[in-house]
Amino acid sequence: MKSSKLSLKATLLTSLIIPALIILSGCNNADAVSKTDKKEELIAIPVEVADVVLGDISSNYTTTTILEPKDEAEVISKASGIIEKIHVEEGDYVEAGTLLAEIEPERFQLNLIKAKAELSSLKHELERIDKVHNKQLVSTDTYDKLKWQYEAAKVNLDLVKLDLKETRIIAPISGYVAKRYVKEGNLVEQFQRQKLFHIVKQQSLQAIVNLPEQELGRLHVNQLATLDLTALPDKKITAFVERISPIIDSATGTFRVTLNVDNPNNTLKSGMFAEVKLHYDTRQNVTLLPRNALISMDNQHTVYVINEGKANKTEVTLGYQDEEFVEIIQGLNNGQKVVTTGQNNLKDQTVVEIIDAI
Repeated sequence: MKSSKLSLKATLLTSLIIPALIILSGCNNADAVSKTDKKEELIAIPVEVADVVLGDISSNYTTTTILEPKDEAEVISKASGIIEKIHVEEGDYVEAGTLLAEIEPERFQLNLIKAKAELSSLKHELERIDKVHNKQLVSTDTYDKLKWQYEAAKVNLDLVKLDLKETRIIAPISGYVAKRYVKEGNLVEQFQRQKLFHIVKQQSLQAIVNLPEQELGRLHVNQLATLDLTALPDKKITAFVERISPIIDSATGTFRVTLNVDNPNNTLKSGMFAEVKLHYDTRQNVTLLPRNALISMDNQHTVYVINEGKANKTEVTLGYQDEEFVEIIQGLNNGQKVVTTGQNNLKDQTVVEIIDAI
């Protein structure tokens, strides 16, 4: 009987202790979670920041092009024959009139001797006939025919002299020999499309770009442009709009613009690839935001502004833009600090820790 009472008391005690332990355990876990939440709220997100500044910014249209020579010439032969001598090589600078190559002249020299002899014979015959013609011993028809033969012989002599002269291949323009197509001993034909040399004049180059028709109203002659060249990454080249095509290509919806690119030191070369920026307008002393601070989504632009250790999400209105900065028309003031790195980990009012850029 006594044992039965003790068992009943133990059972009652156990039933009371277990719920109490569960309650205490729950309280302890709640305290732990609460403490953890408070601890997480205090963790600061590391970010890099930059200042909003005042400065100048331009509106540009960017495209690409290939530099071309304004003046160039493909040299062909005006005479047929074997190339006897070449006097220039690729890369040489030549003045207009410089001897580039010579064709074997012997055949042309012989033709010249023959033409002179024929002309001399006709001249003496005409002088003899002229004397008797005055005495009306020779018919006028015979006399006129001989005069025509003499005049034709004079013209033929001039042509033979020209043929001999044209065995000397002359540079038609001043410039650099960009390409030599022939070698000594090659046969060339008169006035054929076979090219002997390619000469380019590089003191002044041009860049041709094709722009969308909606840009037509924003361009004018002498408008400034800058060129960034792949071959010269640390050098910006200045160019100007020289010509604007008066028509729109209906197939592409574009129009042709020719830029003049001065090259007095021959630093630039024909064929160089360039990125072109046509400058439309420049605004001075405006609020500028580093481009990498901007977050754009669904035509909405925001930045995170640092205020008392927290990142405040702020909507902004943009103006002109370039590679480094964007103009802020509304939403920011000069001197404010904005997050440039780490903003993807933030939300409004997040506590942040500013770190130096590596």
